[in-house]
Amino acid sequence: MELRHLEYFLAVAEELNFTRAAGRLHVVQSGVSASIRALERELDARLFDRTSKRVSLTEAGAALLPQARKAVEAARAGRDAVAQVQGGLRGSVTIGTLSVLSLVDLPALFADYHTTHPGVRLQLQVASRGSVGLAEGLAQGTLDIAFLSLPRPLPGLTVRRLTSTPMIGLLPADHPLADRTEVDLRDLADAGFIDSPLGYGNRIIVDERMAAMGLQRRVVIEVPDIVTAPAYVRGGLGVAVLPAFAAPVGDAGLRVVTISGPPLTWETGVATASEAKLTPAVRALLPLVEKHIHTDAQRGSPPP
Repeated sequence: MELRHLEYFLAVAEELNFTRAAGRLHVVQSGVSASIRALERELDARLFDRTSKRVSLTEAGAALLPQARKAVEAARAGRDAVAQVQGGLRGSVTIGTLSVLSLVDLPALFADYHTTHPGVRLQLQVASRGSVGLAEGLAQGTLDIAFLSLPRPLPGLTVRRLTSTPMIGLLPADHPLADRTEVDLRDLADAGFIDSPLGYGNRIIVDERMAAMGLQRRVVIEVPDIVTAPAYVRGGLGVAVLPAFAAPVGDAGLRVVTISGPPLTWETGVATASEAKLTPAVRALLPLVEKHIHTDAQRGSPPP
């Protein structure tokens, strides 16, 4: 059983799409399909059910998945160990991040790391399902580390807090409450909200606060990129509760208000799977993260 076949199998199993798997592996799709067929012949079992609309794991494929992950991880750990003995880190680090993470200067972080460890390939994956999706990627072993935002650590994760940003209310300038400096969420319960989709940390924070107050709200527009939310508020489509850095400065069409009650804060952290054995390449990256935090953003000012 070739290691390459297992790597291709993992990519398809995680993407459930041969085209996306090929893009992730930087190979042609026909090569991925050929490898999967070869693996199925060797195991004498069909690993995927394929139709024109979807790809799904068979029972045999689901049984192979955890063992394939272990084999690929063991091979990578072996390569890393040999490279370290030979005087240089090798391998790759897969990093998950939110679509907006201006609180950490990722380009500067990666440049800093690459200067010392040019033999390590850094692979960045942007969350498609928010912080909850990133946490799942860590648990499944598809991510080595992730920059995420959750109100509390999930079981199985080790999280080092990086930033804590106050959350504010954002209203259209012509909103009936726009002349106030502080607004109670009860007064906004009947308004439409602009917010992130389910699974994003800022959405979880507001949902939980309103539920604790016995309130229900309507999210009329979901935007995965929170810095675009103010434009929808300005257009009169709803109100928003956002990390302070997402609020434009000096925008005449918007009003920034404080939310009354216990402070709402949006916290970011860098996370790894608690039970995962971190490779030398991952361990070398983690200590550099705090050097590249935008400290102004923690106080609520927009990062540069």
